[in-house]
Amino acid sequence: MIEKVNPSHPDKVADRIAGAIVDIAYLKNNNPKVAVEVLIGHGNCHIIIETSEKFNKNEVNNIVKRIAGNIKLDLQIVKQDIYLANNQIGKLRCGDNGIFKGVPLTKEEKKLSKIARDIYSKYPYDGKYILDKNKLVICQSNCKTNDLRKIYKKAIINPLGEWSGGTNVDSGATNRKLGSDMAGSITGGGLHGKDLSKADVSINIYAFLKAQKENKTIEISCAIGDEYVDNKPYSEIVEIARNYIKSVGGFEKFAEWGLY
Repeated sequence: MIEKVNPSHPDKVADRIAGAIVDIAYLKNNNPKVAVEVLIGHGNCHIIIETSEKFNKNEVNNIVKRIAGNIKLDLQIVKQDIYLANNQIGKLRCGDNGIFKGVPLTKEEKKLSKIARDIYSKYPYDGKYILDKNKLVICQSNCKTNDLRKIYKKAIINPLGEWSGGTNVDSGATNRKLGSDMAGSITGGGLHGKDLSKADVSINIYAFLKAQKENKTIEISCAIGDEYVDNKPYSEIVEIARNYIKSVGGFEKFAEWGLY
């Protein structure tokens, strides 16, 4: 049983904006320190950026307009806490406490991911999908229900009727769709809006990739300041995550669908 949302769901719009801001931070510095929270909906986008890098409102506003349209930006930029910043001076160390789990993807999860992508390629609008054994539920905005029914004959499609969706109908916030992003690998840490020093990003990616490779559940814990995690230098885990992010096209692209 799994739920998937597409990149135009309001929560994913928030994730994508946060990811695009992190992408900008990496253009300014190869190892920036940045954490972004986004709350968006009903004509307003509220963003808090904690960062080691300098941002200006125009570059953030350009990201919001490109991804979400012409809406009002409320922006707060603050310098990263000095104690957290000092944790990384001289050597890359684990950026936070955390517990993490990587789980091999099931056939059901892979199947729903493909269905979601196929529908989104035709209807790039807000949508949400569930697969529970043989029960497929499709809620897709801005499309004719009968058009989808021709393709997915046994699915439950838009059970409350056709709808418009998007941030004018619903609000979105960063890291609110972790089940959609991580499937069975979900733990407490959010994937989006953070640099690679953050364990929530790097160790989640590392544990997920290791689980797929070894075809077994991987469980990892860490403490802030750790130089080794899972018997590897933390810097090595960061580079594994960096290469993965590069392979999918950056943090904004990573935010579109998450880990699968």
